[in-house]
Amino acid sequence: MKRIAVVAACLFLLSPLAAQTPPPPANVVQKPRGPTPVPVLVEGQSIETWSTELPNNEPLFPQQTRAPYRASVRFTVTTLNNQLRVPWGMDFLPDGKVLVTERLPGTLRILDANTGAMTPPLSGLAPVSRTAQFGMLDVVLDPDYRRNRRIFFTFFEAGPNTNGGLTNSNTFVARATLDQAANAVRDIQVIFRTIPAWPSQRLGAKTGGRIVFDPRGNLIVIIGDRDDNPSQTTPPWLSPQMLDNDLGKTIRITPDGLPAAGNPYLKTPGARPEIFTIGHRSPQGLAYEPGTGKLWQSELGPRGGDEINVLTLGKNYGWPVVVNGIDYPGTRISELTHKDGMVPPVYYWDPSRNPSGIAFYRGNLFPQWRGSLFVSMLDGRFLDRLTLRNGRVVAEEPLLMDLKTRIRDVGVGPDGAVYVLTDGGTSSMTVASAASSSLLKLTPK
Repeated sequence: MKRIAVVAACLFLLSPLAAQTPPPPANVVQKPRGPTPVPVLVEGQSIETWSTELPNNEPLFPQQTRAPYRASVRFTVTTLNNQLRVPWGMDFLPDGKVLVTERLPGTLRILDANTGAMTPPLSGLAPVSRTAQFGMLDVVLDPDYRRNRRIFFTFFEAGPNTNGGLTNSNTFVARATLDQAANAVRDIQVIFRTIPAWPSQRLGAKTGGRIVFDPRGNLIVIIGDRDDNPSQTTPPWLSPQMLDNDLGKTIRITPDGLPAAGNPYLKTPGARPEIFTIGHRSPQGLAYEPGTGKLWQSELGPRGGDEINVLTLGKNYGWPVVVNGIDYPGTRISELTHKDGMVPPVYYWDPSRNPSGIAFYRGNLFPQWRGSLFVSMLDGRFLDRLTLRNGRVVAEEPLLMDLKTRIRDVGVGPDGAVYVLTDGGTSSMTVASAASSSLLKLTPK
């Protein structure tokens, strides 16, 4: 009930939302149900066997959820390396090698895309952090990398919280020069620190951190809401709906870390000028769709309500005012699943599958997959392939289910193969994760 009360109270402060605020609903709407069941693969039917977590959770339009399963082509899975320590992001170097981040302790490594040979951690990274411990998130090459050898990455600092434990900062953005021959990075510069810097009291996820370059050469970065509990006052639980912070936002900045021209709140008093979109919970994946220029995003919901969104400048994506799920104890977060002025998801999962990194297939090795959106699933423990038609999801195909492992990120290499990072960690972040995650390569059978 606390979350409902907080949402209701804040809605009255967010005119014109107050006029349609519903009365608080019943407290518990769904008891704990245990682990989400393994997808059931029956041609033409949904992979889901559970009822929705949110009672009477009806889609706004056909194909918004529970698309039919459609099998495609067989493929070979090659484990290139199984000694990574909770990898988080990757990008492909001009020579075909893979630049990979490991989350905590934060490192960068380079892996051979054919043999899986892995370098030691790149030297020169430590100066990025003001604390002894730090974590790495995403990494991308500058569009002009062949000339300037510059990379951009997201990271967080780790330090003690007020309870004697460890917490992580908000997500920051840095750039550096990659010296591949020396296995090092140089000229590190932190170009942007999100506000507030230390919003959480626990070592947690919901960091966001994916980066893409827009067609004008600006960086678009997703930032999580860092919610601890609905009673928190610093920052407020409805921070994603407020314009004075970066929590639960997409931001757009220049390569120097300045607000990009054309951002929607550049001239709004009290608003953060870097904001691109608002109303996000735990965004995880970000990718441009080839041929359309649409920017797609994956977002991890609570119990139910995992989302795929198409991001548009200045739009509000609703969290936590609207949601297609419930809180972890089984209580409602909001009575609303949609609202005028807030963009509904293109697709959602209820129950949750915990989507992470995403990538569009644009290669030639798998003609039948061309245009598909791949979605990494963490607690779902599979790689989902979504078939799109006219901007809607018309089919899904879970892959790699036999591995029974968390999937963190996916990418399409210059060779047309699909590369997958598994996550040998757990849903709770730790500094003691085993080196048991893998880089996989999918090629035609």
